[in-house]
Amino acid sequence: MANPFARARYVLSAHNYRQLPPDEGAEIAFAGRSNAGKSSALNALAQQNALARVSKTPGRTQQLVFFEVAPQRHLVDLPGYGYAKVPQDLQAHWQQFLDGYFSTRDALQGLVVVMDIRHPLKDYDRQMLGYAANRGIPAHAVLTKADKLGRGAAGNTLQAVRMELSRVFGDTVSVQTFSAESKQGVDELRAVAARWLGL
Repeated sequence: MANPFARARYVLSAHNYRQLPPDEGAEIAFAGRSNAGKSSALNALAQQNALARVSKTPGRTQQLVFFEVAPQRHLVDLPGYGYAKVPQDLQAHWQQFLDGYFSTRDALQGLVVVMDIRHPLKDYDRQMLGYAANRGIPAHAVLTKADKLGRGAAGNTLQAVRMELSRVFGDTVSVQTFSAESKQGVDELRAVAARWLGL
């Protein structure tokens, strides 16, 4: 089957509302703490090595980065948090920008939250999933770096995360294991994203 994301290309980066593209069509946001493997997941999705920058310094995404996969169909890379040495006022700006983006963006059809399978469901992850729940859009948790754990341990973590998400968010959040290294779970993620974008 042809990969609907293979032609994804960078279109723009937005640091504030005025820079956002027109609010039309459909888009999916990708969120993840710095170092969770978000760039690698985006690159694996599109089968491109350098669509999203994989940085040795986590927390490099400092804007909302838009990638077009088809006319009026976008993937949106949200700024990562965690290790990012970001000044307090910039964090406040981001908080406000993301609050507004999630509450007002009509084109937003779903949220993918990327988490390191060894450290899932940190505060930031829960906050992002809460945004999706409040907005009434579906979310999908992607447990990356699954190749770093044995199958049993990865399966146990998947079950634990699934139970916790179900308890807090009901059936609005799906979850999967993923590895950009071994390509485990890439087809599953692609199927979810393609469905949300209507590809």
